[in-house]
Amino acid sequence: MKQKLQTVLVTGMIFLAANTFGQTNTYLDLMINVVSTNLNYGDANKSLADYKKSTNGIQAGVSFQAGITPAFSIVPELYYMRKGGKLKVNNPITTNESSLRLNTLELPLLGRLHMGRFYVNAGPSIAYNLSGKNTMGDLSTKLSFNNTDGGFKRWDAGVQMGGGVEFPFKQKRIAIDIRYSYGLSDISYDREIHNRAVMVSVHFSKAWLTNPLGRN
Repeated sequence: MKQKLQTVLVTGMIFLAANTFGQTNTYLDLMINVVSTNLNYGDANKSLADYKKSTNGIQAGVSFQAGITPAFSIVPELYYMRKGGKLKVNNPITTNESSLRLNTLELPLLGRLHMGRFYVNAGPSIAYNLSGKNTMGDLSTKLSFNNTDGGFKRWDAGVQMGGGVEFPFKQKRIAIDIRYSYGLSDISYDREIHNRAVMVSVHFSKAWLTNPLGRN
């Protein structure tokens, strides 16, 4: 029994290695996804926990998976993303029900480790806040990006981490990617606010005929 188990384990490892080091892993994808975003309020976040609500936003852009070796890729992306969060009525900060929305342009650069059809990835990201809107009750105002009370900052930095799985399909691939985005920058001038997001992406693409970064 023990010998059979060892045989199964060795066979499985050989199969995994063959899939890992034999795959094509250079793709260019168009991204159109729905993402769930929220806000973290720093020291005040604990007192706001019962009042916070996530919002759904749009993510649209391109993702390029560039294979450096068969087991490792670099993944730069560029996309528009709508972020923000909501607070329920009677919360300690705004009292009234409120929501904050940000229209951003984001550029992450991820390292991706392939393990057969599965992969994990992580890396830094920077974002530029194009515009935004703050709604409190029935009143909506455009965000000011100046160093004043109620002002917001243009630049945001964070890290992304997650993983996914790839399925081959007639010389193409379908990939499902799940990722968490953790904002490091305080985007507000008058109180502490950080972006948070959960992103679920579905990619359907064809491998490039040549790999511009990979080793032959």
